[in-house]
Amino acid sequence: MSESKNTMAPDGEVAPYLTRYRAGQDNIVVNIGRLRVDIHHKVFMISGAIIIAFVIFTLAFLNDAAPLFKSLLSTLTSRLDWFFLSAGNIFVLLCLGLIFSPLGKVRIGGTLARPDYNYATWFSMLFAAGMGIGLMFYGVSEPLSHFSSSMGGVQMENGARSDWAPLTGAANAPESALRLAMAATIFHWALHPWAIYAVLALGLALFSYNKGLPLTIRSVFYPLLGERIWGWPGHLIDILAVLATIFGLATSLGLGASQTASGLNFLFDVPMGQTTQIVLVLAITALATLSVVAGLDVGVRRLSELNMILAGLLLLFIVVVGPSLILFSGFFSNLVAYFEYLPALSNPVQRADSHFVGGWTSFYWAWWISWSPFVGMFIARISRGRTVREFIISVLLVPSLACVIWMTIMGETAIHQYFAEGFQSIATAKLPLQLFTMLNTLPLAKITCTLAIVLVVIFFVTSADSGTLVVDIIASGGKVDCPATQRVFWCAFEGVIAVVLIMGGGVEALQAMVVSTGLPFTIVLLVACAALVKGLASEPRLKRSLAS
Repeated sequence: MSESKNTMAPDGEVAPYLTRYRAGQDNIVVNIGRLRVDIHHKVFMISGAIIIAFVIFTLAFLNDAAPLFKSLLSTLTSRLDWFFLSAGNIFVLLCLGLIFSPLGKVRIGGTLARPDYNYATWFSMLFAAGMGIGLMFYGVSEPLSHFSSSMGGVQMENGARSDWAPLTGAANAPESALRLAMAATIFHWALHPWAIYAVLALGLALFSYNKGLPLTIRSVFYPLLGERIWGWPGHLIDILAVLATIFGLATSLGLGASQTASGLNFLFDVPMGQTTQIVLVLAITALATLSVVAGLDVGVRRLSELNMILAGLLLLFIVVVGPSLILFSGFFSNLVAYFEYLPALSNPVQRADSHFVGGWTSFYWAWWISWSPFVGMFIARISRGRTVREFIISVLLVPSLACVIWMTIMGETAIHQYFAEGFQSIATAKLPLQLFTMLNTLPLAKITCTLAIVLVVIFFVTSADSGTLVVDIIASGGKVDCPATQRVFWCAFEGVIAVVLIMGGGVEALQAMVVSTGLPFTIVLLVACAALVKGLASEPRLKRSLAS
């Protein structure tokens, strides 16, 4: 092997980790006319083979797939809920520790590096890629579901069990039920998921920009494994990252297609059956493919900025025509409720609300973890020039506050309509339809429902775009300039997997696979925490400042 050229840190100092490996060194390169392929033969081949085998197996045993996926989901979320909860707590505590420790002084890219994007663009890109579809899908239904169950009301058809025991006894008063509902909802969308993203994103950025290693998941483990990351230990890490990302994206695509189908049925009486969802998956995948070919700056950047504008307009409209005073006061009261109930909600042992933990929290944590390879790498690529402290504070707090605003506006508007205004249909509607049912009670319903459909589609396109770029980087040994043909391959298979899972069990099948692939990658992330701390402590200028 030849010596890597990138052994110098950006500020001119010798990087702490010297490796003889360079990005793409073990790749297979094929040129046939205009068709060009540049792949890491082990990671790409094994990942691709597993995905193809999964598709063939599911199609061959389609009649047996639904009960199998349902049983798998129930088993994993009920028996391993403590593990997912404990892992999430570790990620949050690590991030808080880095903020207040001297390690927070380290600058991503070296002491002379400066940010590539301004704050507005940076925030919009990481937020749109991070959890856009989930906010659209669960923004109305989750707060309403928790409120209804804590009031002893209807059971919500939401793909996750809502019969959770309130944390402080029976919440038979509307005020206490509302506080519990919003605290539980925010718990799933604030600090914990963004801490998951931040840990891996920081590790990728540090070891790529400061240590001169390839931009791939295995590089994070260099402090622990050394040169062995270029062998099978590293191959296995990257393969798990590819599978987790692909199934996480497929789950999001399936949820997005389900909600889009519901919106089209609500507005134009388009049938809501399986066929409509499959057609929508294929159409959205085609749009995502076009964005993938366009590239990061042209595709993701412009779509992310457009989506933030449209989402902001939708929220502003709801605030103006909805229960404005309740929403303004609700933001602050919901934050207080979140921090009040945070210790109880994050407690991994002796929980009285096992259905809530297994049906909601375990799935969410596995979903966020399955998204962490692509969201983490995407955030890493756009975060050069930030200090560790600035990075973690921004990645944790800004999107978390945005999620609190979103859930407050969407959730409390729906709860107000259901409880105070007597719109019972919003509680009995199926989960993908609840957003449109809520909007239908407000003025200009046709326009806002159409806007909501557009938002769902663009949110998925930005997620699929950034996710596909990241999967391609991992499967090509860390190269960031691979042929567009490979990105098209991965994007197409995201759609194929979503279609197969819809045919094999719908929402429960999607959730089962995201939990199954998120579980092993949780272990990978926990080990990555130790590697990250060791890597930060090895920064030359930090070591000199501590010594002095």
